[in-house]
Amino acid sequence: MEEPVWLRKYREIMKFLDKHDPKRRFKFRSDLAQKFSKLREELRDNFIEYILGSEVEVAKKWIKKLTREVEELISNYNLQGVLFSKELGSFLEDPYAHLRKKIFNYMYDLFREKIDHGEFESVAGAALRTALRTNMRSIYQTWVFASTLNILYEHGSYIVYPEHGYLSFERSGKQKLGWIPPNVVVYVKGRGFLSFFIEAPRPIGWEDSQDLKKAWSFYTALRPDILVYGGKVLNIVKLGHDPPIERPHIIVECKELEEWHIRIRDMRGPFAKPLTAEEWRSKWIQGLWDGLADILGVKRAEAVETVKEKKTLRLREYQVVTLYSRFYNPDIMILVARAETPKEIKEKLLRENILTIDKVGFSKLRLERVVKILLDKAKPEAGKIALEIPWETYAKIQALQRKLMLSKSNLEVGEVIDKIVDFALENIDKLKQC
Repeated sequence: MEEPVWLRKYREIMKFLDKHDPKRRFKFRSDLAQKFSKLREELRDNFIEYILGSEVEVAKKWIKKLTREVEELISNYNLQGVLFSKELGSFLEDPYAHLRKKIFNYMYDLFREKIDHGEFESVAGAALRTALRTNMRSIYQTWVFASTLNILYEHGSYIVYPEHGYLSFERSGKQKLGWIPPNVVVYVKGRGFLSFFIEAPRPIGWEDSQDLKKAWSFYTALRPDILVYGGKVLNIVKLGHDPPIERPHIIVECKELEEWHIRIRDMRGPFAKPLTAEEWRSKWIQGLWDGLADILGVKRAEAVETVKEKKTLRLREYQVVTLYSRFYNPDIMILVARAETPKEIKEKLLRENILTIDKVGFSKLRLERVVKILLDKAKPEAGKIALEIPWETYAKIQALQRKLMLSKSNLEVGEVIDKIVDFALENIDKLKQC
């Protein structure tokens, strides 16, 4: 069997280093520095190609689809921009450069002979596969979220939160003040508000042991892809409650892999640490054990013993999805699958009040059903928003108000603006000609 290209390149580099840098200080000058840099980058590229093959090219196609959707989102909602996590942002900018960084330290361990080429292939290969899989998942989840917002825009939605014009697709650091804010709240004309939380709940800020005791459940909570609430919900924290957040109306979980349902996931979360007496008394934990045992088809005591022994639990992905539903008890849970999902899996999930929308690919049309469910959960709320207008414009509105009040008393400024907008919409063609 022919030796992999990266391995041949590795042997070439080792000969170069043995000759020019036997002490492995990696301090070269002029031509030698350029040659080493060239060999090093060729090794990384050859190794990435060996481990991932054409998968990086597939990732590039996904990035293009996400980029188009995000550009449409920015245009629709007149955003200043969007914010990605540091990890995803780096991958979107240049997948190859991002992956090269993932094996940098392993590569120098290889050069210093701290690990042999077999160990390098194992650990560096695992790092590459994990990085690619994590970012492909994030790309698809973000595409689903952005596409959903774009479809909602077609139904007359606009963003009411955040107000600074930047929409964040990640949650890191957003709960340092002790509360969990939404990623975005939209208002849909004639329907009401929808509040979206990506990968929540996350740990909230704390200062002392008492705070930590209250906040500990956020460290162990399960985190679905997207929580959705009808209404304008700006904080979902409910300290002292089980679970410690407001019950979501909808959970949306995204699956980008073709055979997602047969994959195994190590569940740590509430099981990752020895449980204290206080936690055992918690109805949340008690209910979690009962639900977990039911999902696994075993007795509760067996589930407890399994977790005690391993400090983690291995579940198939569809069981994890079911656990999310049992844990948070939403009105409905939606699973969005890029590929086709077997009928028996969809039936199992449906029995748990989980609707599967599969064969979505990157088609927004397949997400229309998701949006319909969201619209049914939108909730109107009383309230007003502040609108900044020039003083001269306000003076004109006041003048119009006085004239309109000749035929109707007590006409508020808001009603005047409402009449102006209605009139403009009814005469939109004439207005465009002005």
